[in-house]
Amino acid sequence: GALTLVLPQCAGSGISKLVTAGGDSLAIRVPDHALAGALLRAAGCPVAAPSANPSGRISPTTATHVLAGLEGRIDAVIDGGACGVGLESTIVGVEDGTATLLRPGAPLAPPRGGRIAAPGQLASHYAPGAAVRLEATVAEGDELLIGFGAVRGEMMLSPGDLTEAAARLFDVLHAADATGRPIAVAPIPETGLGRAINDRLRRAAAPRG
Repeated sequence: GALTLVLPQCAGSGISKLVTAGGDSLAIRVPDHALAGALLRAAGCPVAAPSANPSGRISPTTATHVLAGLEGRIDAVIDGGACGVGLESTIVGVEDGTATLLRPGAPLAPPRGGRIAAPGQLASHYAPGAAVRLEATVAEGDELLIGFGAVRGEMMLSPGDLTEAAARLFDVLHAADATGRPIAVAPIPETGLGRAINDRLRRAAAPRG
């Protein structure tokens, strides 16, 4: 799957501090998409590529999502279709010869380490404008319930397929957020791809500073 490597910069790398937020490491994206690979080869030079959404908000999985967050602030969108997996890349940090998983994607392993090396590690991230409640089996008040498995909601991630749920996660969150109602999300198994889904949901529901 897609991979992001957070690596220490060499002295005199020539990389702008604007790209690294003044830090001494650099996140190198390795996309798992033919169009993105073709774009990088055609550019023939390093490409500064921040995430295609306002910081901290729900990640985009379609060109429409990108425009919803950034229209008027960017010149164009290259539409390569909806994201195949639906979750962002795995982030791996490398420091002093040791690799550490900073954010699970696919494939998965439990994250460890406490230092924030990438925005996707922030406790509050991928957040809708509305409040998000997890582990919900029924809606409370005006909540919109996002269902999974046996928990049926107004919107569904999947009847029980974690791969489908991952692919639909951000698309469904965008649609739910557009209603302006509080959001409740059904329990997701903490196994396989469910670990990455729950990682994004916990950050979406975290208190915002």
